[in-house]
Amino acid sequence: MVIVNQQRVPRKRTYLMCSPERFAVEYAINPWMDVTTPVDTALAVKQWDRLRETLVNLGHTVHLLKPQAGLPDMVYAANGAFVVDGIVYGARFRHEQRAAEAAAHRAFYEEQGWRFIAPNETNEGEGDFAYVSEAHGGLVLAGYGFRTDPAAHAEAQEALGRPVISLHLVDPRFYHLDVALAAIDDTNIVYFPGAFSHASQRVLAQLFPDAVVADDTDALAFGLNLVSDGAHVVLNSEATRLAEKLKAAGYTPVPVELAELKKGGGSVKCCIAELRH
Repeated sequence: MVIVNQQRVPRKRTYLMCSPERFAVEYAINPWMDVTTPVDTALAVKQWDRLRETLVNLGHTVHLLKPQAGLPDMVYAANGAFVVDGIVYGARFRHEQRAAEAAAHRAFYEEQGWRFIAPNETNEGEGDFAYVSEAHGGLVLAGYGFRTDPAAHAEAQEALGRPVISLHLVDPRFYHLDVALAAIDDTNIVYFPGAFSHASQRVLAQLFPDAVVADDTDALAFGLNLVSDGAHVVLNSEATRLAEKLKAAGYTPVPVELAELKKGGGSVKCCIAELRH
């Protein structure tokens, strides 16, 4: 049962984003990508700029990663690493088309003086890892089934010193954890049960009995691919029903339009990596 009208407290965050000026759908590595559908790059940049400005206006810090030629998916900055307590667990991409993105992310973190741990196992950063900072002393929720290998969950646990809960994704439309689940404050989550195996659904229900539960309409509108500062929830403008659920639970929905970036299989969260000091 969701607690209604609870006072929500925002916390300033630090994010990493990458402009979509080189964004295109040149290959298909998830069910949303269609190489026959043209991308309006100028519109993608405009929508992305509004997302970045939204975060800044909410009081957050946004660092920028320089896009590189030949890497059209770099706009999905969340996939490049997973950062907790100033420790960076690097990505190792499933598909060769994105493999070189990992080095660009590593260079950014090393230049910034972060402690970087190179992965041996295939994982796609915050695409398949979510952090709930006060739940059970700091809990990592980790997805597998399409992009990240289960062995990466154990590797991340050793790298970050936080317990990792493995969750089995079973619907290819929800190929990453971050299109099916998100942390909305330091103790709670929002998720779409249908993206997960029955066993994983039971685990989530046990760990988060007060979770906001989304339906398939908002999940398919990329509504769960969101970021939250604990009070304000920035989410895709098409996910109107989920916005109402979040509002009823005491959060402030902040809708943004990202239609062009949806063509690559991502939305708000895919574009944003959180840098947790």
